[in-house]
Amino acid sequence: MNADTEHTRLNPASTPVTKAVVPAAGLGTRFLPATKATPKEMLPIVDKPAIQYVVEEAVAARLDDVLMITGRNKRSIEDHFDRAHELEETLEAKGEHERLKAVREPDGLAQVHYVRQGQPRGLGHAVLCAEAHVGDNPFAVLLGDDIIDDAELLRRMIEVRQQRGGSVVALMEVDPEQVSRYGCAGIEPTDEDDVVTVTDLVEKPSPDQAPSRWAIIGRYVCDPAVFPVLRRTPPGRGGEIQLTDALLELAGSGRDLGGPVYGVLFRGRRYDTGDKGDYIRTVVEFACRRPDLRDELLPWLHEFVQERYRGDAGL
Repeated sequence: MNADTEHTRLNPASTPVTKAVVPAAGLGTRFLPATKATPKEMLPIVDKPAIQYVVEEAVAARLDDVLMITGRNKRSIEDHFDRAHELEETLEAKGEHERLKAVREPDGLAQVHYVRQGQPRGLGHAVLCAEAHVGDNPFAVLLGDDIIDDAELLRRMIEVRQQRGGSVVALMEVDPEQVSRYGCAGIEPTDEDDVVTVTDLVEKPSPDQAPSRWAIIGRYVCDPAVFPVLRRTPPGRGGEIQLTDALLELAGSGRDLGGPVYGVLFRGRRYDTGDKGDYIRTVVEFACRRPDLRDELLPWLHEFVQERYRGDAGL
């Protein structure tokens, strides 16, 4: 055993995080009938699919090895991150260089790999599908329908993992009536204002059973010790294998067993493109940022809102 291998064995947190896992096998039932034939992750945010923003975030955090966990009817995700030679040749012949650049961009973002989740058995099972690819390395998990418009969160989570070991989850404070939509964490402070120790995890609790209002959003940095735990984790909430149940077991473990679990407190903007209302707000907000759209869109939007308010007021 050489010195580097021995150092890694004794200091597992020293292994760099270079791999990202993106679960994208969900059925997208909240967006039916649109998602009957189109993956929810491919729904456009103006003119770019949501999942491309997720991959760009991973790449910005220096994770250039991306594994997509897909399912049936998700082939268009693979096509999007591949070359489209006929389309490229047509655009090049027409001299449409900006569109050509946009079409080629997804293929050059990262090394993207794919594995299928044979049946929808929950996020924990989807993560377990990544074991052969990830091996004994720590890895990030980015949910395919969550957009965090700032790669600093993921970079900070990786930094906490490298400093403290264990696994790291992103936590965002939500209103009491929203806790039943998330996994919620019991937390204790550390010596850093934005880092907490996770003491409890409850998947989609009722407001009176939630350990706090700090909810897990779709970003994780996991120790590879999560894999054997997931293999023995029974189905939990909704009859699915829950990643939160496995992380709860690790939260009570020592560093030599893959624990503990930390949380990074996030106070920025997160976009849940799996929710209809938030999806529409995301499209509007991203469109209003665009120099090619905002000058036309903002005046129309202002006039539209004023007319609606006048109509609702009966004026």
